[in-house]
Amino acid sequence: MSAATWRPRDWLAALLLFSATAAVVLWQNSRLGVLWDLSYILENSYRISLGDVPYRDFPLPYAPLTFLTQAALIRLTGRVFFHHVLYCAFVGGVGTVLTWRILLNLLRGTVSYAGVVALLLAAPLTVLGIYCIFPHPFYDADCTFAILICILLLQQAERRGFPLVRAFLTGAVLVIPLFVKQNVGLAFLGSTELGFATLIGIGWWRGRPLRGYISLMGGTAAGLLCALFLIHITVGLANYQRWTIQFAASRRTPPLAEMLGIYTDHILRWWIAAFVAGVLLLWLNRKGVRVLALLSGCLMSLPFAWSLIYLFIQEDSSERAERLLAVWPFVLIVTFMLALLGGRGRTGLKLILSFILIVTVHGAFLSQQLWGSTYSLWPLLMILVASTVSGLPSLSKARYAWTTITLTTLVAVSMLVSGGFYVWSHERLDYANLADGDLVHSTLPPLSGLSMRGDWIPDFEELVRFSEREIPKDDGILMIPGEDLFYYSSGRHRRFPVLMFDHTVNPYSPEQILELSRSQNIQWLVVKQDIQLDEEPVEEKDRLLDLLGQDFDQVDSLENYEIYRRK
Repeated sequence: MSAATWRPRDWLAALLLFSATAAVVLWQNSRLGVLWDLSYILENSYRISLGDVPYRDFPLPYAPLTFLTQAALIRLTGRVFFHHVLYCAFVGGVGTVLTWRILLNLLRGTVSYAGVVALLLAAPLTVLGIYCIFPHPFYDADCTFAILICILLLQQAERRGFPLVRAFLTGAVLVIPLFVKQNVGLAFLGSTELGFATLIGIGWWRGRPLRGYISLMGGTAAGLLCALFLIHITVGLANYQRWTIQFAASRRTPPLAEMLGIYTDHILRWWIAAFVAGVLLLWLNRKGVRVLALLSGCLMSLPFAWSLIYLFIQEDSSERAERLLAVWPFVLIVTFMLALLGGRGRTGLKLILSFILIVTVHGAFLSQQLWGSTYSLWPLLMILVASTVSGLPSLSKARYAWTTITLTTLVAVSMLVSGGFYVWSHERLDYANLADGDLVHSTLPPLSGLSMRGDWIPDFEELVRFSEREIPKDDGILMIPGEDLFYYSSGRHRRFPVLMFDHTVNPYSPEQILELSRSQNIQWLVVKQDIQLDEEPVEEKDRLLDLLGQDFDQVDSLENYEIYRRK
Protein backbone atom coordinates (compact mmCIF):
# COMPACT_ATOMS: atom_id res chain seq x y z
CA MET A 1 0.00 0.00 0.00
CA SER A 2 2.77 2.36 -0.97
CA ALA A 3 1.81 6.03 -1.10
CA ALA A 4 3.43 6.25 -4.54
CA THR A 5 0.81 3.89 -6.01
CA TRP A 6 -2.16 5.82 -4.63
CA ARG A 7 -4.08 8.15 -6.88
CA PRO A 8 -6.24 11.06 -5.61
CA ARG A 9 -9.40 8.97 -5.91
CA ASP A 10 -7.76 6.29 -3.74
CA TRP A 11 -7.07 8.82 -1.02
CA LEU A 12 -10.64 10.11 -1.29
CA ALA A 13 -12.08 6.58 -1.02
CA ALA A 14 -9.84 5.79 1.97
CA LEU A 15 -10.82 9.03 3.70
CA LEU A 16 -14.55 8.38 3.18
CA LEU A 17 -14.33 4.78 4.41
CA PHE A 18 -12.22 5.70 7.42
CA SER A 19 -14.33 8.71 8.41
CA ALA A 20 -17.66 6.92 8.07
CA THR A 21 -16.49 3.91 10.09
CA ALA A 22 -14.90 6.04 12.82
CA ALA A 23 -18.07 8.17 13.02
CA VAL A 24 -20.21 5.07 13.62
CA VAL A 25 -17.86 3.90 16.39
CA LEU A 26 -17.99 7.33 18.06
CA TRP A 27 -21.78 7.39 17.71
CA GLN A 28 -22.09 3.95 19.26
CA ASN A 29 -19.98 5.01 22.24
CA SER A 30 -22.08 8.14 22.68
CA ARG A 31 -25.25 6.13 23.22
CA LEU A 32 -24.36 2.84 24.91
CA GLY A 33 -21.92 1.19 27.26
CA VAL A 34 -21.56 -2.51 28.03
CA LEU A 35 -20.18 -2.57 31.55
CA TRP A 36 -19.28 -6.24 31.86
CA ASP A 37 -17.01 -6.57 28.82
CA LEU A 38 -15.69 -3.03 29.06
CA SER A 39 -14.71 -3.48 32.69
CA TYR A 40 -13.00 -6.80 32.07
CA ILE A 41 -10.67 -5.28 29.48
CA LEU A 42 -9.90 -1.97 31.16
CA GLU A 43 -9.73 -3.22 34.76
CA ASN A 44 -7.23 -5.92 33.80
CA SER A 45 -5.31 -3.49 31.60
CA TYR A 46 -5.13 -0.95 34.42
CA ARG A 47 -3.87 -3.67 36.72
CA ILE A 48 -1.12 -4.52 34.23
CA SER A 49 -0.23 -0.83 33.92
CA LEU A 50 0.44 -0.82 37.67
CA GLY A 51 2.94 -3.65 37.34
CA ASP A 52 0.87 -6.80 37.96
CA VAL A 53 1.87 -9.67 35.68
CA PRO A 54 -0.98 -11.68 34.12
CA TYR A 55 -0.89 -15.49 34.24
CA ARG A 56 1.67 -15.30 37.05
CA ASP A 57 0.05 -12.85 39.50
CA PHE A 58 -3.58 -13.32 38.50
CA PRO A 59 -5.63 -15.59 36.18
CA LEU A 60 -6.24 -14.40 32.63
CA PRO A 61 -7.73 -16.98 30.24
CA TYR A 62 -7.09 -14.80 27.17
CA ALA A 63 -4.10 -13.90 25.02
CA PRO A 64 -2.28 -10.76 26.23
CA LEU A 65 -1.86 -8.25 23.38
CA THR A 66 -5.19 -6.38 23.69
CA PHE A 67 -4.63 -5.96 27.43
CA LEU A 68 -1.02 -4.87 26.91
CA THR A 69 -2.11 -2.37 24.26
CA GLN A 70 -4.70 -0.78 26.54
CA ALA A 71 -2.26 -0.85 29.48
CA ALA A 72 0.26 1.04 27.34
CA LEU A 73 -2.43 3.56 26.43
CA ILE A 74 -3.20 4.08 30.12
CA ARG A 75 0.48 4.54 30.94
CA LEU A 76 0.93 7.03 28.10
CA THR A 77 -2.26 9.10 28.36
CA GLY A 78 -3.69 8.37 31.83
CA ARG A 79 -6.97 6.92 33.00
CA VAL A 80 -9.41 8.58 30.60
CA PHE A 81 -12.09 6.42 28.99
CA PHE A 82 -12.42 8.68 25.94
CA HIS A 83 -8.85 7.83 24.94
CA HIS A 84 -9.95 4.22 24.52
CA VAL A 85 -12.92 5.40 22.46
CA LEU A 86 -10.54 7.23 20.12
CA TYR A 87 -8.44 4.08 19.88
CA CYS A 88 -11.49 2.05 18.79
CA ALA A 89 -12.56 4.70 16.27
CA PHE A 90 -9.07 4.85 14.76
CA VAL A 91 -8.52 1.09 14.59
CA GLY A 92 -12.05 0.55 13.29
CA GLY A 93 -11.57 3.10 10.51
CA VAL A 94 -8.17 1.73 9.51
CA GLY A 95 -9.61 -1.81 9.54
CA THR A 96 -12.16 -0.83 6.91
CA VAL A 97 -9.47 0.81 4.75
CA LEU A 98 -7.25 -2.28 5.06
CA THR A 99 -10.14 -4.49 3.94
CA TRP A 100 -10.79 -2.25 0.95
CA ARG A 101 -7.14 -2.54 -0.16
CA ILE A 102 -7.24 -6.32 0.28
CA LEU A 103 -10.40 -6.48 -1.82
CA LEU A 104 -8.81 -4.32 -4.52
CA ASN A 105 -5.70 -6.52 -4.64
CA LEU A 106 -7.85 -9.65 -4.79
CA LEU A 107 -10.12 -8.39 -7.58
CA ARG A 108 -7.63 -6.44 -9.71
CA GLY A 109 -6.91 -8.29 -12.94
CA THR A 110 -9.75 -10.74 -12.30
CA VAL A 111 -12.97 -8.77 -12.75
CA SER A 112 -13.91 -5.68 -14.72
CA TYR A 113 -14.26 -2.43 -12.76
CA ALA A 114 -12.27 -3.91 -9.87
CA GLY A 115 -12.04 -0.53 -8.15
CA VAL A 116 -15.81 -0.05 -8.18
CA VAL A 117 -16.48 -3.60 -7.00
CA ALA A 118 -13.93 -3.32 -4.18
CA LEU A 119 -15.45 -0.05 -2.99
CA LEU A 120 -18.97 -1.52 -3.11
CA LEU A 121 -17.95 -4.52 -1.02
CA ALA A 122 -16.08 -2.34 1.49
CA ALA A 123 -18.99 0.09 1.94
CA PRO A 124 -21.02 -2.14 4.35
CA LEU A 125 -18.05 -2.13 6.73
CA THR A 126 -18.77 1.49 7.55
CA VAL A 127 -21.57 0.08 9.76
CA LEU A 128 -20.27 -3.49 10.22
CA GLY A 129 -16.61 -2.66 10.84
CA ILE A 130 -14.58 -4.40 13.52
CA TYR A 131 -15.51 -1.87 16.24
CA CYS A 132 -18.91 -0.71 14.96
CA ILE A 133 -21.10 -3.30 16.72
CA PHE A 134 -19.25 -3.59 20.02
CA PRO A 135 -17.58 -0.18 20.28
CA HIS A 136 -15.27 -0.73 23.29
CA PRO A 137 -11.71 -2.14 23.28
CA PHE A 138 -11.86 -5.90 22.81
CA TYR A 139 -9.66 -8.76 21.65
CA ASP A 140 -12.03 -10.02 18.92
CA ALA A 141 -11.81 -6.77 16.99
CA ASP A 142 -8.06 -6.43 17.59
CA CYS A 143 -7.50 -9.98 16.33
CA THR A 144 -9.40 -9.31 13.09
CA PHE A 145 -7.39 -6.10 12.69
CA ALA A 146 -4.14 -8.06 13.05
CA ILE A 147 -5.35 -10.66 10.53
CA LEU A 148 -6.17 -7.93 8.00
CA ILE A 149 -2.64 -6.54 8.37
CA CYS A 150 -1.22 -10.03 7.82
CA ILE A 151 -3.27 -10.62 4.66
CA LEU A 152 -2.31 -7.26 3.18
CA LEU A 153 1.38 -7.87 3.94
CA LEU A 154 1.15 -11.28 2.28
CA GLN A 155 -0.42 -9.72 -0.82
CA GLN A 156 2.28 -7.07 -1.02
CA ALA A 157 5.08 -9.57 -0.50
CA GLU A 158 3.65 -11.85 -3.18
CA ARG A 159 3.33 -8.94 -5.63
CA ARG A 160 7.08 -8.41 -5.25
CA GLY A 161 7.88 -12.10 -5.65
CA PHE A 162 8.45 -12.81 -1.95
CA PRO A 163 11.93 -11.27 -1.54
CA LEU A 164 13.72 -13.16 1.21
CA VAL A 165 13.94 -10.47 3.89
CA ARG A 166 10.42 -9.19 3.30
CA ALA A 167 9.03 -12.72 3.28
CA PHE A 168 10.84 -13.54 6.52
CA LEU A 169 9.50 -10.44 8.29
CA THR A 170 5.99 -11.03 6.96
CA GLY A 171 6.13 -14.59 8.26
CA ALA A 172 7.11 -13.30 11.70
CA VAL A 173 4.11 -10.95 11.74
CA LEU A 174 1.75 -13.89 11.12
CA VAL A 175 2.11 -15.02 14.74
CA ILE A 176 0.64 -11.79 16.15
CA PRO A 177 -3.06 -12.82 15.92
CA LEU A 178 -2.27 -15.89 18.03
CA PHE A 179 -1.37 -13.60 20.92
CA VAL A 180 -4.40 -11.37 20.48
CA LYS A 181 -7.04 -14.12 20.62
CA GLN A 182 -5.79 -17.65 20.85
CA ASN A 183 -8.54 -19.67 19.12
CA VAL A 184 -8.83 -17.33 16.10
CA GLY A 185 -5.10 -16.71 15.90
CA LEU A 186 -4.28 -20.41 16.05
CA ALA A 187 -6.79 -21.21 13.30
CA PHE A 188 -5.36 -18.43 11.13
CA LEU A 189 -1.72 -19.31 11.75
CA GLY A 190 -2.22 -23.05 11.33
CA SER A 191 -4.23 -22.74 8.11
CA THR A 192 -1.80 -20.18 6.68
CA GLU A 193 1.21 -22.39 7.31
CA LEU A 194 -0.61 -25.42 5.88
CA GLY A 195 -1.56 -23.35 2.85
CA PHE A 196 2.01 -22.26 2.18
CA ALA A 197 3.26 -25.80 2.75
CA THR A 198 0.82 -26.82 0.01
CA LEU A 199 2.17 -24.10 -2.28
CA ILE A 200 5.69 -25.34 -1.61
CA GLY A 201 4.61 -28.84 -2.60
CA ILE A 202 2.97 -27.57 -5.79
CA GLY A 203 5.98 -25.42 -6.61
CA TRP A 204 8.38 -28.31 -6.06
CA TRP A 205 6.29 -30.55 -8.32
CA ARG A 206 6.25 -27.93 -11.07
CA GLY A 207 9.87 -26.90 -10.63
CA ARG A 208 9.17 -23.35 -9.47
CA PRO A 209 11.36 -21.29 -7.08
CA LEU A 210 10.58 -21.99 -3.42
CA ARG A 211 12.96 -19.69 -1.55
CA GLY A 212 10.33 -17.02 -0.84
CA TYR A 213 7.82 -19.45 0.64
CA ILE A 214 10.49 -21.18 2.70
CA SER A 215 11.73 -17.82 3.99
CA LEU A 216 8.17 -16.86 4.97
CA MET A 217 7.65 -20.07 6.92
CA GLY A 218 11.06 -19.65 8.52
CA GLY A 219 10.05 -16.18 9.65
CA THR A 220 6.90 -17.60 11.21
CA ALA A 221 8.93 -20.20 13.11
CA ALA A 222 11.36 -17.52 14.29
CA GLY A 223 8.55 -15.18 15.34
CA LEU A 224 6.81 -17.94 17.27
CA LEU A 225 10.00 -18.94 19.06
CA CYS A 226 10.72 -15.31 20.01
CA ALA A 227 7.18 -14.87 21.37
CA LEU A 228 7.39 -18.07 23.41
CA PHE A 229 10.79 -17.04 24.76
CA LEU A 230 9.40 -13.66 25.89
CA ILE A 231 6.50 -15.42 27.60
CA HIS A 232 8.89 -17.84 29.29
CA ILE A 233 11.09 -15.13 30.80
CA THR A 234 8.19 -12.89 31.88
CA VAL A 235 5.23 -15.00 33.01
CA GLY A 236 6.37 -18.58 32.49
CA LEU A 237 5.23 -20.90 29.72
CA ALA A 238 3.54 -23.24 32.21
CA ASN A 239 1.41 -20.39 33.58
CA TYR A 240 0.50 -19.18 30.09
CA GLN A 241 -0.41 -22.67 28.91
CA ARG A 242 -2.48 -23.34 32.03
CA TRP A 243 -4.72 -20.28 31.64
CA THR A 244 -4.92 -19.58 27.90
CA ILE A 245 -5.16 -23.19 26.71
CA GLN A 246 -6.28 -25.60 29.43
CA PHE A 247 -8.59 -23.36 31.44
CA ALA A 248 -9.90 -21.39 28.45
CA ALA A 249 -10.72 -24.56 26.50
CA SER A 250 -12.48 -26.13 29.49
CA ARG A 251 -14.77 -23.10 29.90
CA ARG A 252 -15.44 -21.95 26.33
CA THR A 253 -15.27 -24.83 23.82
CA PRO A 254 -18.76 -25.63 22.44
CA PRO A 255 -20.02 -29.07 21.42
CA LEU A 256 -19.39 -30.02 17.79
CA ALA A 257 -23.14 -30.27 17.15
CA GLU A 258 -23.54 -26.58 17.99
CA MET A 259 -20.68 -25.69 15.66
CA LEU A 260 -22.32 -27.51 12.75
CA GLY A 261 -25.84 -26.39 13.60
CA ILE A 262 -25.55 -23.31 11.39
CA TYR A 263 -25.53 -25.56 8.31
CA THR A 264 -28.82 -27.33 9.14
CA ASP A 265 -31.14 -24.41 8.36
CA HIS A 266 -33.54 -25.70 5.70
CA ILE A 267 -33.55 -22.37 3.83
CA LEU A 268 -29.85 -22.81 3.05
CA ARG A 269 -30.63 -25.38 0.37
CA TRP A 270 -32.85 -22.86 -1.44
CA TRP A 271 -30.19 -20.14 -1.30
CA ILE A 272 -27.57 -22.51 -2.64
CA ALA A 273 -29.94 -23.70 -5.39
CA ALA A 274 -30.57 -20.06 -6.37
CA PHE A 275 -26.83 -19.38 -6.43
CA VAL A 276 -26.13 -22.45 -8.58
CA ALA A 277 -28.92 -21.39 -10.93
CA GLY A 278 -27.36 -17.95 -11.22
CA VAL A 279 -23.95 -19.45 -12.00
CA LEU A 280 -25.43 -21.74 -14.65
CA LEU A 281 -27.30 -18.84 -16.20
CA LEU A 282 -24.07 -16.83 -16.30
CA TRP A 283 -22.23 -19.69 -17.98
CA LEU A 284 -25.01 -20.36 -20.53
CA ASN A 285 -25.45 -16.70 -21.41
CA ARG A 286 -22.92 -16.90 -24.24
CA LYS A 287 -24.41 -14.03 -26.21
CA GLY A 288 -24.15 -11.68 -23.26
CA VAL A 289 -27.84 -10.79 -23.00
CA ARG A 290 -27.97 -8.06 -20.38
CA VAL A 291 -31.31 -9.09 -18.93
CA LEU A 292 -29.99 -12.59 -18.33
CA ALA A 293 -26.78 -11.19 -16.85
CA LEU A 294 -28.80 -9.03 -14.45
CA LEU A 295 -31.01 -11.98 -13.55
CA SER A 296 -27.92 -14.08 -12.88
CA GLY A 297 -26.58 -11.50 -10.43
CA CYS A 298 -29.97 -11.22 -8.71
CA LEU A 299 -30.22 -14.98 -8.20
CA MET A 300 -26.76 -15.20 -6.65
CA SER A 301 -27.46 -12.29 -4.27
CA LEU A 302 -30.81 -13.61 -2.98
CA PRO A 303 -29.69 -14.38 0.62
CA PHE A 304 -28.36 -10.83 1.00
CA ALA A 305 -31.43 -9.26 -0.59
CA TRP A 306 -33.65 -11.34 1.71
CA SER A 307 -32.03 -9.75 4.79
CA LEU A 308 -33.05 -6.37 3.34
CA ILE A 309 -36.56 -7.43 2.31
CA TYR A 310 -37.10 -8.94 5.75
CA LEU A 311 -36.81 -5.47 7.30
CA PHE A 312 -40.14 -4.60 5.69
CA ILE A 313 -42.03 -7.74 6.69
CA GLN A 314 -40.75 -8.34 10.24
CA GLU A 315 -40.47 -5.78 13.05
CA ASP A 316 -38.77 -8.05 15.59
CA SER A 317 -35.08 -7.01 15.76
CA SER A 318 -33.97 -10.50 16.76
CA GLU A 319 -35.58 -12.04 13.67
CA ARG A 320 -34.04 -9.36 11.49
CA ALA A 321 -30.61 -10.09 12.97
CA GLU A 322 -31.00 -13.80 12.28
CA ARG A 323 -31.71 -13.12 8.60
CA LEU A 324 -28.55 -11.02 8.34
CA LEU A 325 -26.42 -13.61 10.13
CA ALA A 326 -27.85 -16.32 7.86
CA VAL A 327 -25.61 -15.06 5.05
CA TRP A 328 -22.59 -16.50 6.91
CA PRO A 329 -23.16 -20.23 6.33
CA PHE A 330 -24.28 -19.47 2.77
CA VAL A 331 -21.08 -17.56 1.97
CA LEU A 332 -18.88 -20.17 3.67
CA ILE A 333 -20.44 -22.99 1.64
CA VAL A 334 -20.39 -21.33 -1.80
CA THR A 335 -16.88 -19.96 -1.27
CA PHE A 336 -15.64 -23.41 -0.32
CA MET A 337 -17.33 -24.95 -3.36
CA LEU A 338 -15.90 -22.40 -5.79
CA ALA A 339 -12.45 -22.60 -4.18
CA LEU A 340 -12.45 -26.35 -4.81
CA LEU A 341 -13.87 -26.16 -8.34
CA GLY A 342 -11.91 -23.12 -9.47
CA GLY A 343 -8.54 -23.98 -7.94
CA ARG A 344 -6.90 -24.76 -11.26
CA GLY A 345 -7.28 -21.18 -12.42
CA ARG A 346 -5.63 -19.67 -9.36
CA THR A 347 -2.08 -19.53 -8.10
CA GLY A 348 -0.26 -18.36 -5.01
CA LEU A 349 -2.17 -16.62 -2.23
CA LYS A 350 -5.42 -16.50 -4.23
CA LEU A 351 -5.40 -20.31 -4.31
CA ILE A 352 -5.29 -20.70 -0.53
CA LEU A 353 -6.84 -17.50 0.85
CA SER A 354 -10.43 -18.74 0.87
CA PHE A 355 -9.48 -21.88 2.78
CA ILE A 356 -7.46 -19.84 5.28
CA LEU A 357 -10.40 -17.53 6.00
CA ILE A 358 -12.93 -20.37 6.23
CA VAL A 359 -10.79 -22.13 8.85
CA THR A 360 -10.21 -18.83 10.68
CA VAL A 361 -13.93 -18.07 10.85
CA HIS A 362 -14.65 -21.51 12.29
CA GLY A 363 -11.89 -20.96 14.81
CA ALA A 364 -13.74 -17.82 15.91
CA PHE A 365 -16.97 -19.82 16.22
CA LEU A 366 -15.30 -21.84 19.00
CA SER A 367 -16.05 -18.90 21.31
CA GLN A 368 -19.76 -18.20 20.89
CA GLN A 369 -20.79 -19.80 17.60
CA LEU A 370 -22.46 -17.78 14.85
CA TRP A 371 -24.55 -15.33 16.88
CA GLY A 372 -21.89 -14.27 19.34
CA SER A 373 -18.66 -14.54 17.35
CA THR A 374 -19.29 -12.76 14.04
CA TYR A 375 -19.57 -9.17 15.25
CA SER A 376 -15.96 -8.32 14.42
CA LEU A 377 -15.53 -10.77 11.52
CA TRP A 378 -17.51 -8.93 8.84
CA PRO A 379 -14.35 -7.80 6.97
CA LEU A 380 -13.45 -11.47 6.52
CA LEU A 381 -16.93 -12.14 5.13
CA MET A 382 -16.52 -9.39 2.53
CA ILE A 383 -13.15 -10.85 1.49
CA LEU A 384 -14.85 -14.24 1.08
CA VAL A 385 -17.56 -12.60 -1.03
CA ALA A 386 -14.87 -11.00 -3.21
CA SER A 387 -13.14 -14.36 -3.53
CA THR A 388 -16.45 -15.85 -4.66
CA VAL A 389 -17.01 -13.08 -7.19
CA SER A 390 -13.51 -13.48 -8.62
CA GLY A 391 -13.99 -17.26 -8.86
CA LEU A 392 -17.20 -17.23 -10.89
CA PRO A 393 -16.96 -18.83 -14.34
CA SER A 394 -16.95 -16.41 -17.24
CA LEU A 395 -16.16 -16.52 -20.92
CA SER A 396 -16.14 -12.78 -21.48
CA LYS A 397 -15.17 -10.09 -19.01
CA ALA A 398 -17.45 -7.60 -20.70
CA ARG A 399 -20.46 -9.88 -20.32
CA TYR A 400 -19.41 -10.90 -16.82
CA ALA A 401 -19.23 -7.24 -15.73
CA TRP A 402 -23.02 -6.85 -15.76
CA THR A 403 -23.44 -9.82 -13.45
CA THR A 404 -20.59 -8.68 -11.22
CA ILE A 405 -21.90 -5.14 -10.77
CA THR A 406 -25.45 -6.38 -10.19
CA LEU A 407 -24.33 -8.96 -7.62
CA THR A 408 -22.00 -6.67 -5.70
CA THR A 409 -24.40 -3.73 -5.74
CA LEU A 410 -27.22 -5.82 -4.29
CA VAL A 411 -24.85 -7.30 -1.69
CA ALA A 412 -23.53 -3.86 -0.73
CA VAL A 413 -26.93 -2.17 -0.48
CA SER A 414 -28.51 -5.08 1.38
CA MET A 415 -25.72 -5.36 3.93
CA LEU A 416 -25.36 -1.62 4.36
CA VAL A 417 -29.07 -1.18 5.17
CA SER A 418 -29.71 -4.39 7.12
CA GLY A 419 -26.34 -4.03 8.84
CA GLY A 420 -27.27 -0.48 9.81
CA PHE A 421 -30.48 -1.73 11.43
CA TYR A 422 -28.48 -4.49 13.15
CA VAL A 423 -26.12 -1.94 14.70
CA TRP A 424 -28.88 0.54 15.57
CA SER A 425 -30.93 -2.11 17.39
CA HIS A 426 -27.80 -3.38 19.25
CA GLU A 427 -29.32 -6.86 18.99
CA ARG A 428 -25.88 -8.48 19.30
CA LEU A 429 -25.59 -6.81 22.72
CA ASP A 430 -28.93 -8.05 24.01
CA TYR A 431 -27.22 -9.81 26.92
CA ALA A 432 -27.04 -6.41 28.65
CA ASN A 433 -29.76 -3.88 29.53
CA LEU A 434 -29.02 -1.01 27.15
CA ALA A 435 -32.47 0.43 26.44
CA ASP A 436 -34.14 1.27 29.78
CA GLY A 437 -33.97 4.77 31.25
CA ASP A 438 -32.59 8.12 30.15
CA LEU A 439 -29.20 8.58 28.56
CA VAL A 440 -26.65 9.54 31.25
CA HIS A 441 -23.07 10.79 30.85
CA SER A 442 -20.44 10.14 33.48
CA THR A 443 -19.14 13.08 35.50
CA LEU A 444 -16.04 11.28 36.78
CA PRO A 445 -12.89 12.52 35.00
CA PRO A 446 -11.54 8.98 34.35
CA LEU A 447 -14.87 8.02 32.75
CA SER A 448 -15.14 11.06 30.51
CA GLY A 449 -16.93 9.95 27.35
CA LEU A 450 -18.83 7.05 28.91
CA SER A 451 -22.58 7.19 28.23
CA MET A 452 -25.41 4.74 28.76
CA ARG A 453 -29.10 4.54 29.56
CA GLY A 454 -30.32 3.82 33.06
CA ASP A 455 -29.07 4.53 36.57
CA TRP A 456 -25.87 2.54 36.27
CA ILE A 457 -23.60 5.59 36.07
CA PRO A 458 -25.09 7.71 38.91
CA ASP A 459 -25.32 4.66 41.18
CA PHE A 460 -21.72 3.76 40.46
CA GLU A 461 -20.51 7.32 41.01
CA GLU A 462 -22.21 7.23 44.43
CA LEU A 463 -20.10 4.16 45.23
CA VAL A 464 -16.90 5.87 44.09
CA ARG A 465 -17.63 8.92 46.25
CA PHE A 466 -18.40 6.68 49.23
CA SER A 467 -15.12 4.81 48.81
CA GLU A 468 -13.19 8.08 48.68
CA ARG A 469 -14.77 9.17 51.98
CA GLU A 470 -14.96 5.93 53.94
CA ILE A 471 -12.50 3.35 52.61
CA PRO A 472 -8.75 3.90 53.12
CA LYS A 473 -6.80 3.82 49.88
CA ASP A 474 -4.71 0.79 50.85
CA ASP A 475 -7.57 -1.40 52.13
CA GLY A 476 -8.36 -4.48 50.06
CA ILE A 477 -11.83 -4.56 48.46
CA LEU A 478 -13.73 -7.51 47.02
CA MET A 479 -16.31 -6.51 44.36
CA ILE A 480 -19.10 -8.93 43.47
CA PRO A 481 -19.83 -9.57 40.65
CA GLY A 482 -17.19 -7.08 39.44
CA GLU A 483 -19.22 -5.47 36.67
CA ASP A 484 -17.93 -1.91 37.16
CA LEU A 485 -14.81 0.09 36.33
CA PHE A 486 -14.15 0.60 40.03
CA TYR A 487 -10.35 0.33 40.17
CA TYR A 488 -9.88 2.14 36.88
CA SER A 489 -12.11 4.99 38.12
CA SER A 490 -10.81 5.24 41.68
CA GLY A 491 -7.12 4.66 40.98
CA ARG A 492 -6.92 1.86 43.55
CA HIS A 493 -4.79 -1.27 43.21
CA ARG A 494 -6.76 -4.50 43.31
CA ARG A 495 -5.55 -7.19 45.72
CA PHE A 496 -7.94 -10.03 45.00
CA PRO A 497 -6.66 -12.13 42.05
CA VAL A 498 -10.00 -12.35 40.21
CA LEU A 499 -11.78 -9.28 38.86
CA MET A 500 -15.05 -10.90 37.82
CA PHE A 501 -16.95 -13.91 39.06
CA ASP A 502 -18.17 -15.38 35.80
CA HIS A 503 -17.83 -19.05 34.86
CA THR A 504 -15.54 -18.27 31.93
CA VAL A 505 -12.95 -16.28 33.93
CA ASN A 506 -13.28 -17.32 37.60
CA PRO A 507 -11.47 -20.56 38.50
CA TYR A 508 -12.31 -20.49 42.22
CA SER A 509 -15.07 -22.16 44.22
CA PRO A 510 -16.94 -20.24 46.98
CA GLU A 511 -14.73 -21.88 49.61
CA GLN A 512 -11.57 -20.87 47.78
CA ILE A 513 -12.84 -17.29 47.40
CA LEU A 514 -13.40 -17.14 51.17
CA GLU A 515 -9.88 -18.40 51.88
CA LEU A 516 -8.35 -15.99 49.35
CA SER A 517 -10.22 -13.06 50.93
CA ARG A 518 -8.55 -13.99 54.22
CA SER A 519 -5.07 -14.62 52.86
CA GLN A 520 -5.14 -11.38 50.82
CA ASN A 521 -6.39 -9.42 53.85
CA ILE A 522 -9.54 -8.15 52.12
CA GLN A 523 -11.17 -5.58 54.44
CA TRP A 524 -14.26 -4.62 52.44
CA LEU A 525 -16.93 -6.46 50.49
CA VAL A 526 -19.11 -4.60 47.95
CA VAL A 527 -22.08 -6.43 46.45
CA LYS A 528 -23.91 -4.95 43.45
CA GLN A 529 -27.65 -5.62 43.68
CA ASP A 530 -29.03 -4.82 40.21
CA ILE A 531 -26.63 -5.64 37.38
CA GLN A 532 -26.66 -4.60 33.74
CA LEU A 533 -26.32 -8.18 32.52
CA ASP A 534 -29.63 -9.90 31.88
CA GLU A 535 -28.47 -13.11 33.55
CA GLU A 536 -26.75 -13.65 36.89
CA PRO A 537 -23.07 -14.36 36.13
CA VAL A 538 -22.00 -15.54 39.60
CA GLU A 539 -22.26 -19.28 40.12
CA GLU A 540 -23.60 -20.32 43.53
CA LYS A 541 -23.97 -16.69 44.50
CA ASP A 542 -26.15 -17.30 47.56
CA ARG A 543 -23.73 -19.86 48.97
CA LEU A 544 -20.79 -17.56 48.26
CA LEU A 545 -22.40 -14.65 50.12
CA ASP A 546 -23.36 -16.91 53.01
CA LEU A 547 -19.76 -18.03 53.36
CA LEU A 548 -18.44 -14.46 53.16
CA GLY A 549 -21.00 -13.49 55.79
CA GLN A 550 -18.88 -15.40 58.29
CA ASP A 551 -16.19 -12.71 57.99
CA PHE A 552 -18.08 -9.54 57.00
CA ASP A 553 -20.79 -7.37 58.55
CA GLN A 554 -22.93 -4.92 56.60
CA VAL A 555 -22.08 -1.31 57.41
CA ASP A 556 -23.93 0.68 54.76
CA SER A 557 -26.44 0.43 51.94
CA LEU A 558 -26.19 2.61 48.84
CA GLU A 559 -28.69 2.94 46.00
CA ASN A 560 -27.42 -0.18 44.21
CA TYR A 561 -24.60 -1.48 46.39
CA GLU A 562 -24.39 -3.19 49.79
CA ILE A 563 -21.23 -2.37 51.74
CA TYR A 564 -19.68 -4.88 54.17
CA ARG A 565 -16.61 -4.64 56.39
CA ARG A 566 -14.49 -7.38 57.88
CA LYS A 567 -15.54 -8.21 61.42
